[in-house]
Amino acid sequence: MSLTSIKVTPIKAFSDNYIWAIINKNVATLVDPGDATVCIEFLEKNKLTLNAILITHHHSDHTGGIAELVDYCQQKQWSLTVYGPANENIPHCDIKLKENDTVVLEQLHIDFKIIDLPGHTAGHIAYFANKQITPILFCGDTLFSGGCGRLFEGSPEQMLNSLTKLANLPENTLVYCTHEYTQANLSFALTIEPSNQALVNYYNNVNELRSKGHATIPSTIQLEKQINPFLRCHEQSIQTNAQQFATNTNTTAQDTFTTIRRWKDQF
Repeated sequence: MSLTSIKVTPIKAFSDNYIWAIINKNVATLVDPGDATVCIEFLEKNKLTLNAILITHHHSDHTGGIAELVDYCQQKQWSLTVYGPANENIPHCDIKLKENDTVVLEQLHIDFKIIDLPGHTAGHIAYFANKQITPILFCGDTLFSGGCGRLFEGSPEQMLNSLTKLANLPENTLVYCTHEYTQANLSFALTIEPSNQALVNYYNNVNELRSKGHATIPSTIQLEKQINPFLRCHEQSIQTNAQQFATNTNTTAQDTFTTIRRWKDQF
C-alpha cells in the first residue's frame, strides 16, 4: 500500500503536544490523545469516524482524553478499539501490546509492528509501519527531533538501547514524536557539537519554520542520526565535549549518553 493513501495530521494540544491523526478517507485513528476536546473538534470539522486509539505510554498528556473519546464514540455508535502498552496501566485499554506484536487497522489499510522502548517510562512502546513506500514511526516521548525523553522510570542503559533500536530502522522512516521541543533540543545539541554543519543547517531551518508557526515534525531517522546527540554518543567529538560535564571519564557511548542526558536535564 502506498503512503499516499493515508494522511498523518497533527492536532495541537496543551502548550507543545501533537496528537497525531492517521486518516484514510473518512476514518481516523488517534495517537496519544491527551485532550479529547481538540480531538472531537477535529473529527467533527473533518467529518471523520474514529476507529482506534494508539497509546505509547501512560502519562496523562498522552492518555487524558481517552475516557471522553470512548464516551463520544459510544454516543455515535462507533466501534472503537484502544491499544496500549502491556506493562502500563492505560485507561479503557482493549488490547495490550508488547514487542513484535502487530496492530492491524483494516479500515486504514495499515499494519503497525510494536517496538518496546523502556526508558522514558518502564513500559513505553512505539508503533512502526514499514509496508508503505515510506515507513512511519510513532515513538511518543522516546525520540524527539534533536533529543530524547527524560528518564522518569527507566535507566540510561535502557534508554540508549531503545534509541539504538530506532536508529536501526530504515533511514527514510518518518519520525512522529509527540512534542514540539525541536528548537530547545537543537540549542542543547549545538552546545555539544557546534561544528556539526548538518546540525547548524537544521537549526536555521527549524528557526524559520517556527517563526512561521509551522511544525518541525515529522523528522527522519537519517536526519536524527546526523544531528541528534543522543543518537551520536559513539562520535569522538561528542564524547570529548561531554567531558566538561562528566563526573567520570566518558570512555563508551553509554558513559557519554548518561552524561549528556544528565546535562540536558539541567540545561
